[in-house]
Amino acid sequence: MNPLNSFFTALYTMPLEQAALWSLLGNVVMFALALLAGEALVRRYHDKPNSPAPEPISRQEITLAVVCVLLNTLVAIVGIVLWRAEIIQLRPDGGLLATTVDVLVLIALMDFGMYVFHRMAHHPLLYPIIHLTHHLYENPRPLTLFVLNPFEVLGFGALLIVVIWLSHASQVAIVIYLAFNLIFGLVGHLGVEPAPEAWLKLPVIRTISTSTFHAGHHHDKAHNFGFYTVIWDRLFGTLSPEYTTDFERANGG
Repeated sequence: MNPLNSFFTALYTMPLEQAALWSLLGNVVMFALALLAGEALVRRYHDKPNSPAPEPISRQEITLAVVCVLLNTLVAIVGIVLWRAEIIQLRPDGGLLATTVDVLVLIALMDFGMYVFHRMAHHPLLYPIIHLTHHLYENPRPLTLFVLNPFEVLGFGALLIVVIWLSHASQVAIVIYLAFNLIFGLVGHLGVEPAPEAWLKLPVIRTISTSTFHAGHHHDKAHNFGFYTVIWDRLFGTLSPEYTTDFERANGG
């Protein structure tokens, strides 16, 4: 049994309080790694900004980020409880091909689900309750990824639990997906563009979202609702007409 499967086996049987502590530790580690990696990328690509420099970090941003980490931990605990109750069923590791398929299914379902949730969060009745908080910080930095209204954090968490319940993904696939999700969320809030100028000229690759894509949403709330890809924005007519121009500008074009 590989170490990851051993950990999941232990997680399934250990007291819930201990599982909660492991969940908290995991979320704190992901938070710290995201900030460290984000700051390194901002310094590396400081000459390719796609947003004005953000204001100094406020106490409110720090508070919201801490609450986000705690609520993400709560979502993980709920997932563990549902897993132990066999409401959520996870497949054992099925090898490279099965894991790849599981990861792709998770990405596809979450990409569509988050697009829908994001557009709903911009409805005039829901926006002040769910999403306005995030848009108080229009010039993103790595910390902005975690600066969310608690209702939004719980909404995304509930969506993830539903997708895992539907997909019956393997344990390894879920871990890979969570890492993938963290990377994309971080890239979207860098305020600089790591992708090379040729990105939007490459088949398939150009459908993958960029830092400039999400920064464009922060500056224009009517466009760019997607997360991992621009597919749904193209399909539903919400891709910013300025996306290509903004991307080229960030790359010095």
